[in-house]
Amino acid sequence: MREIDSIVRAIQDTANYVDHHLASHAGAKAGTNPSGERQTDADVWADDLFFDSLSVLDAVGAYASEERDDVVDCGTGYSVAIDPLDGSANLAPNNSVGTIVGVYDAPLPARGRELVAAAVVLYGPYTTMTVAREDSDDVQEYLLRDGASERWSVFEMPAEPMVVGLAGRASARSDAVNALADDLERDLKLRYGGATVADVAQVLEYGGLFGYPATESHPDGKLRVHFEAAPLGYLVEAVGGASTDGAQSLLDVDPDDLHARTPTFVGNESLIERVEDALADAGNTH
Repeated sequence: MREIDSIVRAIQDTANYVDHHLASHAGAKAGTNPSGERQTDADVWADDLFFDSLSVLDAVGAYASEERDDVVDCGTGYSVAIDPLDGSANLAPNNSVGTIVGVYDAPLPARGRELVAAAVVLYGPYTTMTVAREDSDDVQEYLLRDGASERWSVFEMPAEPMVVGLAGRASARSDAVNALADDLERDLKLRYGGATVADVAQVLEYGGLFGYPATESHPDGKLRVHFEAAPLGYLVEAVGGASTDGAQSLLDVDPDDLHARTPTFVGNESLIERVEDALADAGNTH
């Protein structure tokens, strides 16, 4: 579909620019976002860049960002929801950050079932962009460099899981989640870095489980449905994996607010089943 092509190209071009200029915006603080979390200058800068590149497209009818209170009306077309710089706290120690984009064929708020495409950009030692879209049977990964993109690989979820990363302090998580973490860490390598895109990239590459469960400070989970959880669920399910909020696919979560949150787990289907079984046995989907 040409409309989705134009959105993907705009994300690629903007991500290339972000990659080349991110260091200039790595240090300064900039206030708080609509969820009450501290912003960096890089969060606001990246949001402005993606807004400028996406809002002018004929294919985009609405732009929503983790950094903005409300949806911006751009005309007629798809609704784009974006976390412009996921894991921006990782900039201080010079660790990986990312961008998450969901393209919805519906006004927001909307369930993930309304997604027609999702993309994640990982700014690591090199920069990649992974795209899932309803008009393609394959999930494509692109290498972004020198202002251009190169199709690099086609993703499939590895059959044998190798890694696990569960966010949150053990003291703030439920007993059920802690018991599950102890069980999984006996068989899988512990990999958690604090930037969701980077942690999910580990799961896509090696197989396994990433989760951000409910905690004492975030009883509804920390990740936002529109900007993070649903697009990640869409992408992981497209490569043959699965997702859950503890009881249902992330694509079935019905947000009542633009910035609504949800517990989030993505990975191999067998591990998602273990998550749901463990939380159901505890009588607590979180």
